Amino acid sequence: MNTPARAARQSRYDLLQTSTATLNPALRDFWMTPARNRVLYGGRSSSKSWDAAGFAVFLATQCRIRVLCARQFQNKIAESVYTLLKIQIARFGLSNEFVITENSIKHKRTGSEFMFYGLWRHIDEIKSLEGIDICWIEEAHNLTEEQWDILEPTLRKEGSQFWIIFNPRLITDFVYRRFVSNTPADTVKRKINFDENPFLSDTIIKVINRKKEEDEEEYQHIYLGEPRTDDDAVIIKRSWILAAVDAHKKLGIEPAGVKRVGFDVADSGNDKCAMVAAHGFLATHVDEWKAREDELLKSAGRVHATARQLEASIDYDSIGVGAFAGAHFQELNVEHKVKVQYFRFNAGGGVLDPADRIDKDDPKSPMNKDFYANLKAQSWWGIAKRFRDTFNAVEQGQEFAPDKLIAISSECDHLDRLIDELSTPRKDYDNSGKSKVESKKDLDKRDIPSPNLADAFVMAFAKRTTNKGAPLFGTYGNQ
Repeated sequence: MNTPARAARQSRYDLLQTSTATLNPALRDFWMTPARNRVLYGGRSSSKSWDAAGFAVFLATQCRIRVLCARQFQNKIAESVYTLLKIQIARFGLSNEFVITENSIKHKRTGSEFMFYGLWRHIDEIKSLEGIDICWIEEAHNLTEEQWDILEPTLRKEGSQFWIIFNPRLITDFVYRRFVSNTPADTVKRKINFDENPFLSDTIIKVINRKKEEDEEEYQHIYLGEPRTDDDAVIIKRSWILAAVDAHKKLGIEPAGVKRVGFDVADSGNDKCAMVAAHGFLATHVDEWKAREDELLKSAGRVHATARQLEASIDYDSIGVGAFAGAHFQELNVEHKVKVQYFRFNAGGGVLDPADRIDKDDPKSPMNKDFYANLKAQSWWGIAKRFRDTFNAVEQGQEFAPDKLIAISSECDHLDRLIDELSTPRKDYDNSGKSKVESKKDLDKRDIPSPNLADAFVMAFAKRTTNKGAPLFGTYGNQ
C-alpha cells in the first residue's frame, strides 16, 4: 500500500525541486523523515505554510490520501489553507489534474481530497471522520490540550500523520510545551526562519533588517520565532480571551439587553473598516472590509444595514475620516424611515465619571481622571477586567453578574485575528504617568498592523453613558 511516507520518496519530489516553482530545499529532510508528528515552527516569512501546501499537493498527485486541513477557528473557507493550496497547484502547473470547487479540492486521477474544518466548532464531527492520512493544523498556537486529546486517537490509519505548523507566541502555550519543550516520541520538529527561505524578495528582507535595527526583542519574536516568556505587558491576556469564547454556553447564560454595533472606520492606505456586533455581554458578529476614504457612505450603509437587521444602535470612531459617519447615519435613517441610534466614540476624549474611584470598593484607589489618560484607555481597561472576570468564572467557578462578563461567539468570522488583536496592545503611559493603550504608531514600529477588529470590539462594549444616563458620544440618531 502506498502511503504519504512512501510517496515522499518518489523521484517526482526532485522534479519539483528543479521546476520554476519549487519547495524549500532546506525542508527536504523534514518532509522525508518518517514520523507520526511533523512540527514546523519559527518566525514570519519562513515559508512554513507555503511549503506545507506545496508538499501536500505533491503527495496528492502520488497516491490517494485524505487531508484534513484544520485550524482553531474557521467559519469561512477563505480562513483556511484552501487559497494556499490553490496557488501552489497553479504554480506547479497542476491545475488540470485537480477539481477545485468552492469548498473542496480533489485530484482527478488519485482521488486524493482536501477537507477544511475549524476545530472549535467541529471537533466532535472530526472525531467521526475515517481514513484520514494527514491532519494539517495551521496556526496551531491556539491548539488546546483538550483538543489534542481528541485529535490524537482520531487518526487511526496506518502511517497517518499530524502536521503542526505555527509561529510561537508564549512558552506557556500548550502546543509549544507539548511539541517543542517536551517533544514526544515519533516526532520530527524543525524550526525555520526567514534566513532559510531562498524565495524572499529584497523588499521584505529590508523590512526585516529594519525591524532588527529598531527593536531587537521584537525582531527575535516576530522573525526568529522566539516565544515570549509571558504576556504581562499586554492589557488583555490571551488566556482570558480564549476563556471568553463561547463563555455564554460554558456558563449557561443567555445574552440579554441592548444590542450594539461597533464601527472602526478605515483611515487610509492598507487600513480596513471593521464592525463588531454585540448583544448584551456577547459578541455575535465580526466583519471587516476594504474601503477607500471616499467610500465612507458605502461603509456607513453596510453598518447601518447590520444595525437595522439586528435592531441595534451604532458606536463609531469619530476621529479623522469617521467624523463624517454620523451625518451619513442620519441620512440613512431618513432614507429608510427608521430611527437607528448612533453615538460618537472619541478615543482621545476625556474619561467618564472622572471623580469615581478605579475600584469603587477601595476608597484608596485612584480616581479615573488620575489613572486613565483618555477614554480609549478607560474603555480597554474596563473590557480587560470583564475578560479577567470571565476567565475566573469559566476556569475558577467564581460567580459574577452577566453584565460584568464578556463572551465571544465561536460563530464569528475572523476569530483568530480578533483574538490576536485584542491580546496584542501593551500598557503604556503618558508624560504624567497616566495609563494609555499602545498607539497604532507604536504598533507599526513593532510591525503589527492596525487592530481594526479589536477597536471595533471595544466600541461595541465600551461604557456609553454617564452616571446621569445622558448620551456620552453624541446625540441619538433620531434627535
